[in-house]
Amino acid sequence: MSYKNVCVSLLCSALLMTSPLSAEEVAEEMATEITKDSATNRPTFDTEVTGVPFIISTETLGAAVGVSGIIKHAGQPQASIFGLGLYSDNDSNIGFISFNNYMLPGVTQWLFSTEYYRGYFSNGTYYVPAPREPRSTNEIIAEGTDSSLRIKAKYVLPWGLGANGAARSLMQQRGEIAFNPLESGVTSVSVTPFQQKRDVTGYVNLPDVAQGLELQLNWDNRDSIGDTEAGSQTRFTVRRDFGNDERNSWTTWELEQSAFVPLDANSLFKEQVLAFNYYLADTPTWDSGTGVADKHRPPSFAGIKLGGFNRLRGYSSGQFYSRSAVAYSAEYRVKPHWQPLHNLPFYDVPWWQWSAFVETGQVADSFDLSALHDDLKWTAGLGLRFNVEGVLVRIDYAKSEHDAQMWFMINQPF
Repeated sequence: MSYKNVCVSLLCSALLMTSPLSAEEVAEEMATEITKDSATNRPTFDTEVTGVPFIISTETLGAAVGVSGIIKHAGQPQASIFGLGLYSDNDSNIGFISFNNYMLPGVTQWLFSTEYYRGYFSNGTYYVPAPREPRSTNEIIAEGTDSSLRIKAKYVLPWGLGANGAARSLMQQRGEIAFNPLESGVTSVSVTPFQQKRDVTGYVNLPDVAQGLELQLNWDNRDSIGDTEAGSQTRFTVRRDFGNDERNSWTTWELEQSAFVPLDANSLFKEQVLAFNYYLADTPTWDSGTGVADKHRPPSFAGIKLGGFNRLRGYSSGQFYSRSAVAYSAEYRVKPHWQPLHNLPFYDVPWWQWSAFVETGQVADSFDLSALHDDLKWTAGLGLRFNVEGVLVRIDYAKSEHDAQMWFMINQPF
């Protein structure tokens, strides 16, 4: 969801999110190194609770109030619970809760997480495929309800930073970088059953359910989770909806590669980083089937798309949808020596970061590199990022050739 004409108190909007996000990444940013009691050799930790109220005004929601909260070390030292609720004056409402990075007794290499999101919008903006125009979508304004449920089982391979167990791999600061996964970074395999639903009033012909299994291989070789200066991250994700009597099966895959290059400090900035991201995705089942109604294609809300808070930020969320996609992003991130937020009365804000970014990308109805690079869409923008109580809060303003968007979100885009 995009935010236009937004009026937000900085502190009250600090933990705002209005669509399903990676709860695991939020939890990783909050994780701390585990200490043990010298007498019992058991982990020691103090549960911490933080709540943040917020007020926002957007074109979709109108005026809205809400509250978000985090419980750090929730029953286990590496675990956390995150929740958010919002209600607006046009009767829209949003709820989100996640339980992150729990371990079973005696199982050291596995982490288990679950998250649930539901949003009702009395005047929502949706993008649906244009029937006779490849890689185009139609914008509709309608009442709608979205929901998402994900249950993740993550296996951390016992090498690199995973050699001492999955909980230890969540440390924010990771030290020296090498380019051998057996020695450096965290390599993991995740299995995630998922269900997504979208019900748009008056559009009964639109697919409304996606349900299946997601598999992801991730080599996270960054020097820090939330404050990355060097290293890289590689992710390969396959999603499969096996279908049933009411919906067709489909398969998608996504490859994402990020790289981070540190630059020297100077009189203005104590930290400078060049960050790069490459994204490539396809739906190999797109043209399988005998007729239009028999095509094995995912619903637009669950398939391959561009636009939104992570890719092509100058466009609305999911504005471009088709079989395949490619996207390139580059960011220049700096931490100024000047930091006026050290002494805020209620929240700990140890650092802030400024950014400038450019992005380009395109979707296509065939997996063809020439088609994917035809008529590339461009966006450019500026951003602010804040470490608020261990959570990275992002505010981005992005401009495209047709529109401008402002995003309030958790985590870096990559």
